[in-house]
Amino acid sequence: MDRKPIAREFRGGGGPPGGIRMGVREKPKQFKKNFLAFIQYLKAYWGSFILVFIFAVLGTLCSVAGPKILGNMTDVIIQGLKTESPRIDFNSLGHIGFWLIGLYLVGAGFNYFQSWIMATVSQRITYALRRDISLKISRLPLRYFDQHEKGDIISRVTNDVETISQNLNQGLVQVVTAFVSLVGILIMMIIISWQMTLIALIVLPLSFFFIKQIIGRSQAYFKQQQNSLGKINGHIEEMFANHIVVKAFNGEEESIKQFNKINQKLYDSGWKSQFISGLMMPVMHLISNLGYVAVAVAGGWLALLGKVSIGGIQAFVQYTNEFTRPIVQTANIANIFQATIAAAERIFDFLDEEEEGKETKTLSAPKEILGKVEFKNVCFGYRPDKTIIKNFTAAISSRCNVAIVGPTGAGKTTIVNLLMRFYDIDKGSITIDGVDIEKMKRQEVRRMFGMVLQDTWLFNGTIAENIAFGRPESTREEIIEAAKEAHIDHFIRTLPQGYETIIADSIDNISAGEKQLLTIARAILANAPMLILDEATSSVDTRTESLIQSAMDKLTHGRTSFVIAHRLSTIKNAELILVVRDGNIVEQGTHQELLAKDSFYASLYNSQFVGQTI
Repeated sequence: MDRKPIAREFRGGGGPPGGIRMGVREKPKQFKKNFLAFIQYLKAYWGSFILVFIFAVLGTLCSVAGPKILGNMTDVIIQGLKTESPRIDFNSLGHIGFWLIGLYLVGAGFNYFQSWIMATVSQRITYALRRDISLKISRLPLRYFDQHEKGDIISRVTNDVETISQNLNQGLVQVVTAFVSLVGILIMMIIISWQMTLIALIVLPLSFFFIKQIIGRSQAYFKQQQNSLGKINGHIEEMFANHIVVKAFNGEEESIKQFNKINQKLYDSGWKSQFISGLMMPVMHLISNLGYVAVAVAGGWLALLGKVSIGGIQAFVQYTNEFTRPIVQTANIANIFQATIAAAERIFDFLDEEEEGKETKTLSAPKEILGKVEFKNVCFGYRPDKTIIKNFTAAISSRCNVAIVGPTGAGKTTIVNLLMRFYDIDKGSITIDGVDIEKMKRQEVRRMFGMVLQDTWLFNGTIAENIAFGRPESTREEIIEAAKEAHIDHFIRTLPQGYETIIADSIDNISAGEKQLLTIARAILANAPMLILDEATSSVDTRTESLIQSAMDKLTHGRTSFVIAHRLSTIKNAELILVVRDGNIVEQGTHQELLAKDSFYASLYNSQFVGQTI
């Protein structure tokens, strides 16, 4: 039996090409290009960034001034010890110490406010990213989901956005503090001794050279790490969602083998990215220590010549250590931004995906839907080089109960996909009550139909909320009435919380048949003028099927309904049966008329009872 839902028909050329792309390795894009794109995305928060910049600058300046003031305190002590009767001026020391403590407190205040603002901004940005991704998902064509893993999409919403959230809060502030510290410390060092400053600056070109080399080599691995993380999430989600099938076919070993393969790629890219980027710190420390030794030797010589004070040397040594800190910090920022840009690139790639064609609405949907549907020479293919539906033509009168039958891969589900505008046709037209559906908004077209799929879907919520999914404004009385018509009310009342029982599609305490009954109640409550039933009773037992048959007859009465049938015994009473083969209608008529022809439909029907092979 064909178990594929609407819009996911992959059978024998009848579905979208490509399938899930597990092994695609995307070429890393330029770091500079994606960094600039990320900066453009942050434009809405420039005001907050300016405040953060100001507070970060002021807080950093307070920290930069500290060593010079401490040097002044040292000079006061040295001057007191140089006199014939050593006497330290504790009043001056106390006065300097008071200003030093005040300076540190003010700096801490500035750092607090900039951290508070930055935390707020980073959360707003991640909120906006998740919102934009969610909106993007609703605008993407089904073709995209046919060709991509759900887990990879989920990874972009969770892992990639979270990476940006965590790194944004650290990275931008560190950029400002590192720059201001570097400039401020350089100025203070020049004030103390320009000779020692020149010696300290010798290490800069060497430091920047190593930073550039390390960044260039590690960026590609950061991108591979994010991609592998998305793939492993996709594999876990896929295996967990279908764990019964995996166990039934003893597929655990193959699943673990595939997991290990992806996990190995994640390990390799993660190890290489972290190892190469981790070289920055020891390399920078080595270079800074070489500069520190040179400064210490030069400082001692200048002190002997009387060109710099002891307190000045102390301050300069502190500044030398602090001078390498923003350089090392820059190396750390490079690591953070590499991971951030890699995550942002995946998000921007997703946000740049081609959306459903723009609505070119010129006609409104009929105010009163009669349900007259006409297919005129409809042609469609999931790929340009392979046409699935070929000059499909059919006229369905209003309020007609239509069954669509045919072998696997004939294009039955594709026809309904086109009718619902899940895909747009390549040629021809489909009209409802004389109005071309491509000239109506997709939402208007889909609002005309109620749908019960072969594979049920329930979301995490109460039973009442699941039934009312198509009509959230429904009253409790209307929900209960729909449940009664679907013969599910009695079962619901046996549950501990009744209609307030929390359920989800993945739970096991409700049978597949009971889930199907809930989706049927949902369609009954939606009360749409037309219906699409993809073997709606396939998951229920014979007794349950007979119980709901009268409800289904009542549901389809007076409405145009399309039934995708696999068990041909269920569509004997259809007013029109369309027999589809290779994307076109080969026969049409009632059940008795088609059996009388003793042709393709008759062979299909008989094969289900006498075991003939089609």
